[in-house]
Amino acid sequence: MRSSPTVAVTGLNATDNPGPGVAVLRALRAAPDFHGRLVGLAYDSLDPGIYHQPLGLSAAYLIPYPSQGLEAMRERLFEIHRQTPFDVLIPTLDSELPSMIALEPELAAKGVHLYLPTREQFDLRSKARLAELGARAGLDVPETRVLSDVRELYDVHKDVPYPFMVKGVFYGAVKVNAVDEAVHAWHQTVAKWGLPVIVQQHYSGEEYDIVAVGDGRGGLIGAVPMKKMLLTDKGKGWAGVAVKDPTLIEMTERFMAASHWRGPCEVEVLRTHEGRSLLLEVNPRFPAWTFLSAGAGQNLPWAVARLALGDAVAPMRDFKAGTMFVRISLDQVTSIDRFEQIASTGAITFEKEKDPP
Repeated sequence: MRSSPTVAVTGLNATDNPGPGVAVLRALRAAPDFHGRLVGLAYDSLDPGIYHQPLGLSAAYLIPYPSQGLEAMRERLFEIHRQTPFDVLIPTLDSELPSMIALEPELAAKGVHLYLPTREQFDLRSKARLAELGARAGLDVPETRVLSDVRELYDVHKDVPYPFMVKGVFYGAVKVNAVDEAVHAWHQTVAKWGLPVIVQQHYSGEEYDIVAVGDGRGGLIGAVPMKKMLLTDKGKGWAGVAVKDPTLIEMTERFMAASHWRGPCEVEVLRTHEGRSLLLEVNPRFPAWTFLSAGAGQNLPWAVARLALGDAVAPMRDFKAGTMFVRISLDQVTSIDRFEQIASTGAITFEKEKDPP
């Protein structure tokens, strides 16, 4: 099973705000010593990753949205496991992680292995506790306030001057320059992600992200920093390049040492024009650009799968700086029968099928 596990991965949406699942699956498929099977877990029958033939999925299944509750997720995962037994589960979306962390002991009892942070670790790196994390890890963070009442917006500029960012507890960030913009962004954020809302001081500079894996004991398994070169109108990286920057690695190591993080994460850093390196946030899962790590020489998704299975994985430090990614949009051609099958039954198997010419 060590080289031939069946690995299930969530987050198969791949639109202009892509989920990480396709990148994780691509990295697993690209690992020279991975000879197992891949299973996709999607939230919508039109998630593009379901139909991406080069992934070589054995099967794909629809799972309930996290908002449907823990019991719905438990029942569906157990049902899928009965139909297509899988050895490792790699969740890739922030909103599903609390459920997956809660279900980890039950899944382990059924032979399904995860490599996730504890709930305390997950909560510590939340946007609402960024200042606490910065103090514990010795990292510089922007001035931040956590708000639960829209009326607080009218005075928050006294502590966090304009312009500032209005952020959702899970996703989303809007730059605002005045109170009317802040109130509008507040209502949009609360409608989508609920309370609390985070207000964070805005700085100008260059954006860097680090995809990393922690060993759960304060150590760093591997990390690949990336400089964003092209952003979408939603602020998502559409092109980036791997860079060797000791400061970014040191910041990641400090986060790992302070949190004892277990599993994958993405550390977001802003380098200001004055030379400050600010920790903006820590996302508790693989980012959508994760395949760059495999291309640069550190296949972090395969490392996580092996760690979940109990393998010893030596720390990885070397990678090829200058490795770039440039995202692409393309039309995939498939059969309407496939869409109808997963839309009507919530499941589809691929091993005996071929795409139309």
